[in-house]
Amino acid sequence: MKISIRRLFHVLTLGAICLVMAAPQLVQAERLKDLTSIAGVRQNQLSGYGIVVGLDGSGDQTTQTPFTVQSIVSMLQAKGVNMPPGTSLQLKNVAAVMVTASLPAFAQPGQTIDITVSSIGNAKSLRGGTLIMTPLQGADGQVYAMAQGNVLVGGVGAAAGGSQVQVNHLAVGKISSGATVERAVASNLGENNQIRLELNTTDFATASRVVEAINNHFGPGIATALDGRVVRVRSPSSSDARVAFIGVLEGLEVSPARGAAKVILNARTGSVVMNQSVTLDSCAISHGNLSVTIGADNQVSQPNALAGGQTAVTQNASVEIKKDPGKVVMVKGGASLAEVVKAMNAIGASPQDLLSILQALKAAGSLRADLEII
Repeated sequence: MKISIRRLFHVLTLGAICLVMAAPQLVQAERLKDLTSIAGVRQNQLSGYGIVVGLDGSGDQTTQTPFTVQSIVSMLQAKGVNMPPGTSLQLKNVAAVMVTASLPAFAQPGQTIDITVSSIGNAKSLRGGTLIMTPLQGADGQVYAMAQGNVLVGGVGAAAGGSQVQVNHLAVGKISSGATVERAVASNLGENNQIRLELNTTDFATASRVVEAINNHFGPGIATALDGRVVRVRSPSSSDARVAFIGVLEGLEVSPARGAAKVILNARTGSVVMNQSVTLDSCAISHGNLSVTIGADNQVSQPNALAGGQTAVTQNASVEIKKDPGKVVMVKGGASLAEVVKAMNAIGASPQDLLSILQALKAAGSLRADLEII
């Protein structure tokens, strides 16, 4: 009995999913730190325009990136170097870049943060370059950090004689602790002796459980749910006591409610992901594969040396149509995810086939889940 590698892979994959989902589903408690975030405690994005120098001939082609030359001229003028009128710079060791970073919450002047340096011209590589001092601005246009340092590129490339070898991406690099914070972001944490917990996912049942867990630990009336996502918590007035309070608060464990039944389909990769809440109504599923294989065998006809003929190429085409027998599987109402996957495995459905089958089940009203295609 012959089994194709493709079919064997799908059977093993779907079978493994079935075994995993057939195990008892245990509701596990999670820390509030993992379920929520505190309003006002967030990162802020920074960006800046800079110049990387010291490249080994892999910089921007200045004829196609005039802004690189303008940046160098402006930098030299700021340093007191004036170029003679009509001077044309031909630079190979310079690249214009964008520098990005995330400013952590409560960052103070003098602290350092990591930065990412990305080429915006046609530089072939930033390997070995040095970033010149670059101011990093926030969304309000204010400078919050200054960046400078040697760019570390996690790749390598070489070219010679028309051949080229490249490992990883060479136009982006990182500088660990490459920026120094110059300005702190004001925080209103604990304003009016209150903090707001924001659930990562809106869920009224989970918000109610969060309120219950906080009030059971700290006393009644400490926490109040404003909606399905925000929980207001009364906090101590002093900063020292507030920090200790939040530390204990984040460690409380809550069992989140089960999310809504949802199926995610990725039409580009054929990936199908379903959560444990997905069920089916009574339905019948049929599946059959039809494959068409077209082949060509090229043959060369060579005449004798004295025949005066010409060499001719003939092509013998072959067409083969193969149809696997279809199967019909009956799925009872209320079937769990494990039974759904088992049914798909029984009819030999591949992940790509699941896309069409699940869409048809949703259209027929048998799939109890939201279908989201990405």
